[in-house]
Amino acid sequence: MAVTTASVGRFRHLALLYHGRSEYVAVLVGFIQASLAREDAVFVAVPESKAQLLRQELGEDSARLFMVDMAELGLNPARIIPAVMTYASQNAGRPVCCIGEPIWPGRTAAEMLEATRHEALINLAFRDSPVTFVCPYDSAGLPGWVIVDAASTHPAVIKDGEATASASYLGPSDVPPRCNRALPRPPAHAEALGYRDDLGPVRTFILSRAKRAGLTPRRIPDLVLAISELAANTLRHTDGGGTVQAWRSKDRFICQVADAGRINDPLIGHRAPPDELAGGYGLWLVNQVCDLVQARSGQAGTTIRLHMRLQA
Repeated sequence: MAVTTASVGRFRHLALLYHGRSEYVAVLVGFIQASLAREDAVFVAVPESKAQLLRQELGEDSARLFMVDMAELGLNPARIIPAVMTYASQNAGRPVCCIGEPIWPGRTAAEMLEATRHEALINLAFRDSPVTFVCPYDSAGLPGWVIVDAASTHPAVIKDGEATASASYLGPSDVPPRCNRALPRPPAHAEALGYRDDLGPVRTFILSRAKRAGLTPRRIPDLVLAISELAANTLRHTDGGGTVQAWRSKDRFICQVADAGRINDPLIGHRAPPDELAGGYGLWLVNQVCDLVQARSGQAGTTIRLHMRLQA
């Protein structure tokens, strides 16, 4: 398969548009075996049911991989790039081959959208690194827009056994336009609180609404911390204060912070801040503790929406 002959020592990012289990296993196992033969470091992040298929086919070779359940790691897609960066740093001096499947049938539309953003950001985060990514997409089971956007976030596409350059690839600095569209308005029953200088009322507001919504007690402190970090950023970087809103959906408690600030670094929150950087940990911490984070920023200001599942 063309994917097994990826050039060593430079960045590559390929979308595998597969049809059925047999093609999925054949292409990925071939890629893994070729990578292991070169003594590359191999990172595999796919849903556990898919990981079992690969282990069965690879046999003892599967012990030479670093495998994680993407349903856990990629629940919030913003956690994936930092995990690969950590693995690459632990294997400095070796090419890294990564299989990552952040989008699969059954994910919510919001999760798929943020996973699409993640796929675009890979091109920026690793463009100077000797890392090869192969990202499987279920051509039959995923919405059409996901497949279209996969071609725009990957420089190359594997289809019907052939790897070819993607004519619709946007480049390393761009994300698909739908990823930057304004978030849907909060529902009419959402509650709101404005803040300008005191974070105490913000914490009290979130604490009480989270308890009332039924958020697991052990996760409430995580959410209060996340909202506190975002509100503190408002006070640190803007003069006009902000607004926090909260509401419950069918299976999630959702909070949103909006202010007049603007985020200029597309990778903020998707990589650990340098140790020497004073501050910069707000969005990083938020992504570590929340199940999904949606950030939209532009001339009109910044809106960040946090999702917490009500049941594990």
